[in-house]
Amino acid sequence: MMCLCLLAAASLLVGCVASPDGSSSPDEQLPFQLARVQEQTKDGVRVQITVPTEAEVSRHLGASFADYGIQPIWLRIENGGDTDLWLLPIAIDPDYYSADEAALVVGARLPDAERADLNGTLRANALQLFVAAGKAVEGFVYASYARGGRYVDVRLSGRHKGVRLRFAVLLPTEGFDYERSQLRELYSRVNNLPDVTPAGLRERLRELPCCTSNAEGTAEGDPLNVVLVGTGEAAMAALSASGWMFTEAITADSVRRMVGAAIAEKAMLTAPVSALYAFGRKQDVALQRGRSTINQRNHMRMWLAPFRCEGQPVWVGQVSRDIGVKLTSKSPSFTTHVIDPVVDESREYLLQSLLYREAVQRFAFVRGAGEASRDQPRFNLSGDQYFTDGMRLVIWLSNAPVAPEQAVNLGWNDATDPVLQGKGEYSKVPRREEAPP
Repeated sequence: MMCLCLLAAASLLVGCVASPDGSSSPDEQLPFQLARVQEQTKDGVRVQITVPTEAEVSRHLGASFADYGIQPIWLRIENGGDTDLWLLPIAIDPDYYSADEAALVVGARLPDAERADLNGTLRANALQLFVAAGKAVEGFVYASYARGGRYVDVRLSGRHKGVRLRFAVLLPTEGFDYERSQLRELYSRVNNLPDVTPAGLRERLRELPCCTSNAEGTAEGDPLNVVLVGTGEAAMAALSASGWMFTEAITADSVRRMVGAAIAEKAMLTAPVSALYAFGRKQDVALQRGRSTINQRNHMRMWLAPFRCEGQPVWVGQVSRDIGVKLTSKSPSFTTHVIDPVVDESREYLLQSLLYREAVQRFAFVRGAGEASRDQPRFNLSGDQYFTDGMRLVIWLSNAPVAPEQAVNLGWNDATDPVLQGKGEYSKVPRREEAPP
């Protein structure tokens, strides 16, 4: 996804299971190379993390887990401070499995002796929760299964000390849209893009086209109404933490499962998203926040912009809320979602989700998408009508947690309350007093 720079720089590390005193036993060396390892250090605590492939897990733990809804996550935690710490695995996954529980689920059909061996293996490889000062531990947290990528919130607590490190982990699947886009190549050149100030960014965003388009650029689609400023790692972590999930590429298999979910009125949280175009190409990545049925979801398409702001990548996007499904000959899947005509509500939803997860450093609204009233709506490529106050939401992402009330509104422009829009009222409403310069 957005943090493809991590993939390019990922080290090929071989992990060892640590004994309680922090040493590693040669005979416990992991038989697979832990590529895709991410690492962070904070307050003397160093954490490494990766999600091995199902094949790697099967070779090391002796069983397959994905079919049972379990995904082992490998971590190494080095406590370089002078305070003993406890890991809070519930922050990683509130539905995580104990070693014995995972063994019972995965080994339910195994003979007793094999199930007992599996139980012993999972216990031996489980990550211990206590990390003494000056020591290190390694092992697996047996989390619930996720496709495409997952957010991992590592929290440790000790006497008068707490440490929190947030990771967004890209999973090797070869079935998601970002793996088939130009994003890897584009992001490798991001540091060579022109750099602008926030004032320059405001002007650039005003000058962008109002909307996405079709492949030929001859028809307008949904409005370009959101902008994120931050590294790929920051964007991926913030969106993953806020519940936004990756979308699958459009394939025969994904379309089959999507149609099946629609017929059964079930969820498909990684359902494909059709292509829209900006900057001369289809979206670099698409994300969504699904619900209990595939018919409803918030979804967003993002493009890496051809400029940076204060050295940070800029992501221009389109967000809308799907409220139903209809048949169409304009989509490769012959189906498409119907969007909520109040598209500004989806824009607000993105801001709310990121504020709630304390991922917003600054934000602002800027003109550029063009106004469309309820009486004179515009239409997207699927023929769905929408109306908007014409503002684009700009969010500067934060790696460190920021309380919602501490996020700074730059006060460029005011936005309309989407509920008032639905009532036909379009007066701009200030979110709070303009921040001092």
